[in-house]
Amino acid sequence: MSSELLAPLDLAFWHLETTDHPMHLGALAHFGPAADEPAAQLQLLSRRAAAIPRLRMRVRDVLLPVGGAAWRTDPDFDVRRHVRHVALPGTDFATEAALLAGELMERPLERGRPPWEMYLLTGGPDGSFAVLVKLHHALADGMRAVAIGAGIFDEIAAARTTRTTRRRAVPPRSWMPGPRQLAGVARSRIEELGRAVGVGASVVRASRLDPRGGHAALAADSSGTRRVATVVLDLERVHAVRRAAGGTANDVLLATVAGALRRWLADRGEPLPGADPRALVPVSRRRPGAPPDSGNRLSAYLVGLPVTEPDPAARLAAVREAMDRNKAAGPMRGAGAVAVLADQLHPLAHRFGAPIASGAARMLFDLLVTNVPLPRSALSLGGAPLRALFPMAPLARGQALAVAMSPYGGQMHIGLVADGKAVPDLAELAAGLAEELSELETWAGG
Repeated sequence: MSSELLAPLDLAFWHLETTDHPMHLGALAHFGPAADEPAAQLQLLSRRAAAIPRLRMRVRDVLLPVGGAAWRTDPDFDVRRHVRHVALPGTDFATEAALLAGELMERPLERGRPPWEMYLLTGGPDGSFAVLVKLHHALADGMRAVAIGAGIFDEIAAARTTRTTRRRAVPPRSWMPGPRQLAGVARSRIEELGRAVGVGASVVRASRLDPRGGHAALAADSSGTRRVATVVLDLERVHAVRRAAGGTANDVLLATVAGALRRWLADRGEPLPGADPRALVPVSRRRPGAPPDSGNRLSAYLVGLPVTEPDPAARLAAVREAMDRNKAAGPMRGAGAVAVLADQLHPLAHRFGAPIASGAARMLFDLLVTNVPLPRSALSLGGAPLRALFPMAPLARGQALAVAMSPYGGQMHIGLVADGKAVPDLAELAAGLAEELSELETWAGG
């Protein structure tokens, strides 16, 4: 039976979860017309999911290290417990799918089984359908989730069945480390500890003394409810603004989120916050071109979203300046790199410290805004083309909103996840994203 220890950050996510505060991420994928009946589609989806080794593993405690846990292949794995079919009325399929996604994202994953679920949603016009995927954050970060979930697509499944792997022979090595290896390990450990101390000091300096955190509209006691909304933006319009302003497409998208929040607060009749809300922007620690190995490999940047600035061009300039400062410092420095601290903690600290740490997120940031890349090639499931894929990020405890984005097919697909009680008007916030991009585009064209 294969076994693999949970990485420190995975262990942290596993223990941060409570019944009313699930720690899974997800994606809602929309496909064009299906050639097969729902029963055949469900069978195909089940077969593809069962063929992904990572989805056959569950979490089990281990004796050593004390407080640790490991991924182990589930001897009783039954894919039928994880893949289900839901037929929607189909009067407004996109809206119905988003509403159901919110309801399903409320439900914690069963911890005694491999922590994932998939739902085939049928009833779309002309035979179109959707697939909702839920993966526990301990199982994957955004990039790893894409690598795991991509196994259901025709193109990836075909490549997996035809690919042959050749490994170069590696000469045997002694289990006894030599002096140079010992020196290298010690030097690396000292560097890691020094980096952690620096990040810890930055976190303390950046933390707000008020434990309730920033603006009330973005803070919420966890109600256990979830609401989901989706938005599609034209990537060419995003790039048109980028070309006019400089910076990156992600800068434009962050400024768009800031402007949408400003519009949303105004529509609610709420005052603007005294200080700009902070966004935590995850950054992958994986090396470019490296395989998406198991475990979460994340750092992040902290960015103030300038909702108090009335001029959209000035908002974009402020975001670009903040992101440039973050990039100059690098993803392993500053308070946003709080995730790297997990690597320095003993498993017992994650097990017993998670309930204390879980409420501290809003002392550091107000919402999560993440950009998850997808394969650039066209994808399909059972011959049905992928039309859109909306990622969904988990909510930090005490926070009301998370924004996730993925580019595909010349469009930016945005999934918003909110606490259903704190943000019943999530659709209005979603509409504000499109309106804000239009305003930025008008400025860029002028």
